[in-house]
Amino acid sequence: MNHSTPARRLLCVLTAALVLLPGVAAGQAKAGDFTELDKVIEDELKSGHTPGAAVAVVSGDRVVYAKGFGVTGAEGGGAPVTPDTLFRMGSTTKMFTAAALVALASEGKLRLDAPVGNYVKGLPPKVAALTAHQLLSQSSGLRDFAPAVTSDDDAALGQNIRAWKDDLFFTEPDRIYSYSSPNYWLAGLAVEELAGRPYSDAMRELVFMPLGMRRTTLRPLEALTHPLALGHNVEKDAAVVIRPAPNNVAKYPGGSIYSSANELARFAVAMLNGGRLEGRQALPPSVVEELPKPQVYLPGEGRAFYGYGLLGFESGGVKTVSHGGVSSGYGSTIMFAPEHKFAVIVLTNRNDATLPKARQRAMQLALPLKPDPAEQPRPQPASAEEMSRYVGRYAHAPQTWEVFVKDGKLFMKEDGKEFELTKLGPARFGYERGEVLFVPDERGAVRHIFMGLYAAGRTQ
Repeated sequence: MNHSTPARRLLCVLTAALVLLPGVAAGQAKAGDFTELDKVIEDELKSGHTPGAAVAVVSGDRVVYAKGFGVTGAEGGGAPVTPDTLFRMGSTTKMFTAAALVALASEGKLRLDAPVGNYVKGLPPKVAALTAHQLLSQSSGLRDFAPAVTSDDDAALGQNIRAWKDDLFFTEPDRIYSYSSPNYWLAGLAVEELAGRPYSDAMRELVFMPLGMRRTTLRPLEALTHPLALGHNVEKDAAVVIRPAPNNVAKYPGGSIYSSANELARFAVAMLNGGRLEGRQALPPSVVEELPKPQVYLPGEGRAFYGYGLLGFESGGVKTVSHGGVSSGYGSTIMFAPEHKFAVIVLTNRNDATLPKARQRAMQLALPLKPDPAEQPRPQPASAEEMSRYVGRYAHAPQTWEVFVKDGKLFMKEDGKEFELTKLGPARFGYERGEVLFVPDERGAVRHIFMGLYAAGRTQ
């Protein structure tokens, strides 16, 4: 894990605040008029050197906007993108893994509060004691780390996880929220074991087919038989196709679904309408209830929370749940405003691109948004006694942070560099790379630091 590179970019995708223009008043949403999105999307693609994108908007039980822009490949011969073009979604996959596991729980095949070792054999004791709830809510205490196995074989998921040791925790379970894709790898292996078939096939049976998502898949060799957008990086202000296209079954449950704007819109309609789609029950009601529900609150002054595969926060006074994803060469976001039965879906074929301006404008056109306070927090003095409470070493292996006092000021050493910390609020400090929150335990002793996405545990 490195907060200065991919993790920071993922944090922006997951929690990017909306830069709000005046919203429409309540009851004045133009639910069928999103044509002005076209120019916003086209301008954003151009400024970001993004070859293509597909965007869909759902209102109530209807898709009110679905369009493709640009091309599937930037190096000549790329086909025009349509709402049916497949893109790889990255971590937006997590809400679908959560949906599958909760669906299995609704069938009585597991309990979300029972040890996952009851359903997945061959795990080390501490990992086996984790519950599905802790995995799906990112409260397990597992570190975020890369898989030890890279393979295209279905067996890779289980091989990767059964090689784990009990030294993969940065803290004890249920202590703090911290984003970890391995939580979802293990959740996906539980889906695989309970369904009695490989994770990719189980997802098709449990989620995709009931929703009529017939082209959605985790398998690249299936995806390339349909119109498919290629993944790109930007080099010297030009989009370049990533070759070879990366693939690893060992991390499928955390971020590898291929899908289209039209098929994801079917999922969104079901999520906004009690699981019903086209007059039938396509998702169990428990999925619709549990995924967007606050499961674990994030540390801090606000009321941001993580459900199961969805991050919840308010934007312009409107309650939203969403998840973004960055895969090698792709970016995606699905954002819901459940109380307004509204959703926005964005898929792109450029690394990290999620078209935040287009997403914002879609919300402004349909939701009664209020301008967020523009006032930035002002630096505050920190007493010597307060600073002394934070001094120590914190770790989320392999990364460490050392907090110390020098010349009467608080500093943090990260990646071998020293940064002065400026107090912005209660236990909240800013520095060149972002913000850090010092999180006390129930006795008031500081045991963790939190940086908006990841937490680290105090080691001394």
